[in-house]
Amino acid sequence: MINNRTIIESNITGDRIVKLEHSSGLDIYVCEMQGFSTTEALFGTKYGSIDTIFKTKFDKDFITVPEGIAHFLEHKLFENQDSNVFELYAKTGATANAFTSFDKTCYLFSCSQNYEQSLRILLSFVQEPYFTQQSVDKEQGIIGQEIQMYKDNPSWKVFFNMLRGMYHNHPVKIDIAGTIESIAQIDAKLLYRCYNTFYNLHNMVLSIAGNVKEQEVIKIADELLKPCESIELQTIRPNEPDTIVKSEIVEHLPVGLPIFNLGFKSKPEQGYENLKAEIESYLMANTIADVSSPLYEGLLNDGLINSEFGVEIFNGDGFFSIIFGGESSNPKEVQRRIFEAIHDAKVNGLDKNLFDMIKKSTYGSFIRELNDVSAMANGVINAHLSGVKPFESIDILSKISYEDAMNCLLTRLDLDKAVLSIIE
Repeated sequence: MINNRTIIESNITGDRIVKLEHSSGLDIYVCEMQGFSTTEALFGTKYGSIDTIFKTKFDKDFITVPEGIAHFLEHKLFENQDSNVFELYAKTGATANAFTSFDKTCYLFSCSQNYEQSLRILLSFVQEPYFTQQSVDKEQGIIGQEIQMYKDNPSWKVFFNMLRGMYHNHPVKIDIAGTIESIAQIDAKLLYRCYNTFYNLHNMVLSIAGNVKEQEVIKIADELLKPCESIELQTIRPNEPDTIVKSEIVEHLPVGLPIFNLGFKSKPEQGYENLKAEIESYLMANTIADVSSPLYEGLLNDGLINSEFGVEIFNGDGFFSIIFGGESSNPKEVQRRIFEAIHDAKVNGLDKNLFDMIKKSTYGSFIRELNDVSAMANGVINAHLSGVKPFESIDILSKISYEDAMNCLLTRLDLDKAVLSIIE
């Protein structure tokens, strides 16, 4: 049963999405895309690797759980009492997957037919946990091997080494899968407790886009969603200083060419302000380091970078950083030149023509995503779990000025809060 139905429309493009507030407590977004043959759906919960300290209205105090349990739980949900979930999807012809990030866990499928059957599978298995201590013990070995594998992955290591150089206490510095020691503390009882806390439908969202009909989705939701009361979930994070831990971390692994991440720790934001800061930072950092910039051309001509060089904005609940990364025979010289380019931009201003070009290019990318089923389904769920509305990124981008980018440069690229992580 639907308690409330809202049409969300982009003032700029006219695209529309329907938001349904289901009586079970689940928010459902349906994007009917005319002329498309494929469908993608994501069933997600606001529960990621950083959510290790929490309480509900039934708890007297906050509980702390082992690192990696959100990822562990994601793995275990694919095994139910009767069969393997992937076998069920194989019968419908859908492709299924799941992922756990720092701040969310999502289960998804994509298909070109029979989306109703696949949606029934999705809503059923995520609501039907089945854990035994024997299966938990087996999974500890499997995930332990995964953790060891990532320890030998240079790209993974260079990133997490950078985070450990940035963050004193925030759990974002811990591998999403946890550690061998932390997952050894997980048992079936603890998995059920985390499941019943974070997989409450009031903490979840369903996003479905493409060749789909709203009334069909409502019918299936009414059949399968299990009503539940809000448990007034609260999560907290350890206090995090503004300072960094260490400005440089170097590790040795087998790589053909040294790889590096140069990250700038910055003030975290929430909701709308977080999205605005993310887009401003993306435009600003790319104006400095885009392939058309003097910095990029100089580094490339001198053989200090290759096509792997780029910029990433890494942000979420309690963390925000701007990262320049790639491969280089001399990462420290690349850092020096990036610092030099930042200083020059602060003194003389960003290249306005380049800023305008990057803004237009980014706007074009945002518009193209509206014609991509997967991008739409993912964009909607990401917006909801980040506390913003669908289409808000396009609206924000259209309003960002050159002056906004300059202010972002002056406040977010602090050379004293830079961390250089190198894998040699």
